[in-house]
Amino acid sequence: MRVVSGIQSSGKLHLGNYLGAIAQHIEMQEKNECFFFIANYHSLTTIQDPKLHIQLTRDVALDYLALGLDPEKAALFRQTDIPEVTELAWILSTVTGKGLLERATSYKDKVAKNISPSMGLFCYPILMAADILIYRGDVVPVGKDQVQHIEMTQDIANYFNQTFACDILKRPEPKLGVAPLVPGVDGQKMSKSYGNTISLFDPPSKMRKRIMSIKTDSTPVESPKDPEQCNVFAIYKLLATEDKVADLAKQYRAGGLGYGDAKKALFEAVEGQLGPAREKREQLEQDADYVEDVLRTSANRARSVAHEVMSEVRTACGLATIRD
Repeated sequence: MRVVSGIQSSGKLHLGNYLGAIAQHIEMQEKNECFFFIANYHSLTTIQDPKLHIQLTRDVALDYLALGLDPEKAALFRQTDIPEVTELAWILSTVTGKGLLERATSYKDKVAKNISPSMGLFCYPILMAADILIYRGDVVPVGKDQVQHIEMTQDIANYFNQTFACDILKRPEPKLGVAPLVPGVDGQKMSKSYGNTISLFDPPSKMRKRIMSIKTDSTPVESPKDPEQCNVFAIYKLLATEDKVADLAKQYRAGGLGYGDAKKALFEAVEGQLGPAREKREQLEQDADYVEDVLRTSANRARSVAHEVMSEVRTACGLATIRD
């Protein structure tokens, strides 16, 4: 099975990225053909500082490799190293109605939060569709909030195939992980756009301070609490073992547990998973040549697939060129 997914280089990766996507990606590389790209074209909708853009793109590569991505098993590459993606996006835009894009909830949510809209933000679903369809992905691991984009990708693939009487573009299916929605420190979905994230590789002292800032209610320490209504517990249960989750839930319901203690337990769980990866990342950061070699080699693998698909797309459209 071919798995395709991307992650934006628009800021430091956070627990929501890890629990909602990256952990699933690392697991899926063991039994599938995986194409994971760093979506630096998409990031231009929010990051327009060239030096910062380069650094954030490299940071994503470092994070993935530190967290366990094996370049022998999965391709990890920059979106911009596959020029066929933007070519396909333009072709898809010619068969996609404006109404489909206007229904995108992610676009409407960002506008509602006073994020200045651009045509790049509006056309995000078309580029995302090209990202997936160019590799003929079977499944796309996504969070709950991204399912609509996969459904839109399915529609866009159908528009193209129907318009040009072919079956070139393969219909992908979404795959939800065990953590479809990860709350941020304010209780909303954890997102760089909302400024409510817990970064993956901050120093332990900074990580602890951020975790201690998670919003909770005013229930007294001695009173019983419902763990399922607590943002701290919602994150904890995605990281800790079943036994530890059950034990903490019992303490919540019994009373006598303060939210500060719950936050300390969460910090320990986060450090248990990310501490070793932080050390590996520090080592990788000193080997820029290795990281670049991984990205280039993976891009060559991905581009061989993209070239084949685009050749068929151009022929179907009557756009055959000297490249074919």
